[in-house]
Amino acid sequence: MRRIAGILTIRYADFEHYNRRNPLEELLFIICSVQTQESGYRKTFNALRRKFPRLEVMARATAAEITKPLKPGGLYRNKSRQIKKILRRLISEFGRPTLSPLSKMSDPECEAFLTSLPGVGLKVARCVMMYSFRREVFPVDTHCWRISRRLGWIRQTRLGICTKKDMNRLQDKIPPSLRLSLHVNMIALGREICRDDRPRCEVCPLCSRCRTGQRFRSKA
Repeated sequence: MRRIAGILTIRYADFEHYNRRNPLEELLFIICSVQTQESGYRKTFNALRRKFPRLEVMARATAAEITKPLKPGGLYRNKSRQIKKILRRLISEFGRPTLSPLSKMSDPECEAFLTSLPGVGLKVARCVMMYSFRREVFPVDTHCWRISRRLGWIRQTRLGICTKKDMNRLQDKIPPSLRLSLHVNMIALGREICRDDRPRCEVCPLCSRCRTGQRFRSKA
């Protein structure tokens, strides 16, 4: 794992994909990204923040008002309703729209609170924990799951889906100090080379260490 992490760092330089250091902004950024291409959700998030430069103003807005800047990104009604519910919950818990109090929580407490928010699953919770709170967790997105299977770090599940149990098993296998680096670089590798349907094994820096890559080399 350390060797692979080093190879990926050389290629992708641990680029963090425009994620946010403010935890509530990061959560909103991830919500904007659902089923949306990177260029699209970055524009959508920026439009949302331009319309609501202060989170307190966004919290007072209606779901319909929040919908307007989200429209270009798709699923805008669902996203606006989710944002409104989350902001309402945070105000109920902390008196204002913020996730800053989570910085004083333990990892299990922080994860439990985040996953209790409307529509927030384990992957999203760990993204907020990793990018904004700098916790040593490993969010398993579709790229991390696919690449880890191809490398033989985790076995394929019967239905091909990644459950909470699978996410925890994979996280436990990865040394804490490598989790951020591997996560961000696996995303970059998955987008550029290790695609789901047509992996570009011929240019992959991990080809010789990957089961899919080895099959490609045997056919070449």
